[in-house]
Amino acid sequence: MLKFKEMPYERPDPEELKAGTAAMIEKLRNAATYEEARDVFLDHETMRKHVRTLGNLASIRHSIDTRDEYYDGEMKFWNNFRPEMQEYEHQWSTAMLESKFRPQFEEEFGELMFRNAEMALRTFSPEIIPELQEENHVAQEYEKLLASAQIEFEGGVYTLSQITPFKTAADDDLRLRAWKAEGQWYKDHQDELDGLYDRLVHLRDRMGKKLGYDNYLPLGYCRMDRNCYGKEDVERFREAVRKYLVPLADELFRVQADRIGKEYPMSFADNNLVFRSGNPAPKGTPQDILKAGKKFYDELSPETSEFFNVMLDRELMDVLSTEGKRGGGYCTSLSEYGVPFIFANFNGTQHDVEVVTHEAGHAFAAYMNRDRIPVSYVWPSMEGCEVHSMSMEFMSWPWAEEFFGEDTDKFYYSHLADALKFIPYGTMVDHFQHIVYESPDLTPRQRHDAWKELLGIYMPWQRLDGDIPFYSEGEGWQRQHHIYSNPLYYIDYCLAQTVSLEFWAMIQDDMKNAWDHYMAYTRQGGSRVFTDLLKNAGLESPFEEETLRKVSERAHKWLNEFDLSRIK
Repeated sequence: MLKFKEMPYERPDPEELKAGTAAMIEKLRNAATYEEARDVFLDHETMRKHVRTLGNLASIRHSIDTRDEYYDGEMKFWNNFRPEMQEYEHQWSTAMLESKFRPQFEEEFGELMFRNAEMALRTFSPEIIPELQEENHVAQEYEKLLASAQIEFEGGVYTLSQITPFKTAADDDLRLRAWKAEGQWYKDHQDELDGLYDRLVHLRDRMGKKLGYDNYLPLGYCRMDRNCYGKEDVERFREAVRKYLVPLADELFRVQADRIGKEYPMSFADNNLVFRSGNPAPKGTPQDILKAGKKFYDELSPETSEFFNVMLDRELMDVLSTEGKRGGGYCTSLSEYGVPFIFANFNGTQHDVEVVTHEAGHAFAAYMNRDRIPVSYVWPSMEGCEVHSMSMEFMSWPWAEEFFGEDTDKFYYSHLADALKFIPYGTMVDHFQHIVYESPDLTPRQRHDAWKELLGIYMPWQRLDGDIPFYSEGEGWQRQHHIYSNPLYYIDYCLAQTVSLEFWAMIQDDMKNAWDHYMAYTRQGGSRVFTDLLKNAGLESPFEEETLRKVSERAHKWLNEFDLSRIK
């Protein structure tokens, strides 16, 4: 079996692929029997897997080193080619929807692929190909800009990922200086960041209007495959977050301020320090973390053991933080080889362990569903995917000591508290994006002011006194990759975090029962819409206000009763 580094890459021939797809469309339209139509459908699936794998290989290798000229050039190719190919995929979807064999396809493969095809048709017209191409290029410019960061600090030079441990240091002065140094890098590139986002907002607004919408938002919901809920459902969820989570998180931060000897509200730098003696840190080297991850997955279930050993043996993870590497982390599929790939930036913080659980939660779900047809059923929509990852983080709790040693109690408390604190932030990111796309002509300063106003609503524990200008002046959203590169992708995390808290509660009562529910959810892949995935696995919907209230109150009670006397 090929290791990642051995997987061959070559640029596909655009004209050959277009001609091949056009021929398949014609065959599908002219098929005399379902068997003929099915054969063409399967040929199209094979082609899609091949093309997606090549595109993902180029993207991963570019992420690993954004300075690599070859893969930088390949990404420019894909940025142009994917929108062009979308026109042919649009025609293929139309042919499938119009096929006289649609009932037979639905009986064998399910109706969801047709529902998603209908949604996809609402996201494209050949008229928007130039905007799609430019959107890809501008998003790539943003990612390259962040990857290029070289921050001088404490006699060294650091990337944005590498400076993160200093931002959680127990030394108050060191921590504040790290936040200021990072913030200053963003301030130094303010014009570029403002300009890139302004271009993206207007590109997306123009695409929405060309497709007949009032603005980008309806198009954005379709692009995110939101096939079972809409803007009104998201607004109700936001309201529930403001009602239940903001007061709860506010109380947690008040307790934290007292614990670390700070006045409330605290600065951005102080909010990041959970314990006076320092935040939980994984023990050992990156290899030790992966070894602990292997023990966790080996013991969790036969399925997870098989999966994680494949990831290790075939070198399907790139986790070290290196110069020129894109920031953040993600999981993607190399579907032609039937395997996922994990990309991350270890930096010596609690985050490193959460990569091994979070991104591997995505990867495990993809591995379990690697043989699904169509290939679009490997993954559900994004909020469904985030349930796999955020819930897997909690599944690791019985093995936490393997990762954290003497910091295990710190990890338990901070991990659960961070889940509750995150939901208001993530919801604010979504609210901000709705404001931006409803008013695309806002100036950069007006966008920053909107973010600052939302901070007062969703994160009242943040002191906005100018101590760290980049953050206190409402510009901190510019470090959030998703806002630039994946518009409207953030409420997904909040919905999934709510479900993951359901799993956390189950784990407290019965680990086996929790795992059975997790597998019932995961085995469905992307064959159902999000709300049906939950229902089929015996889980409650986060769109029900009562769900958010119950899980947050139980977690809050656990935190209040946790014996913090054991922690310095």
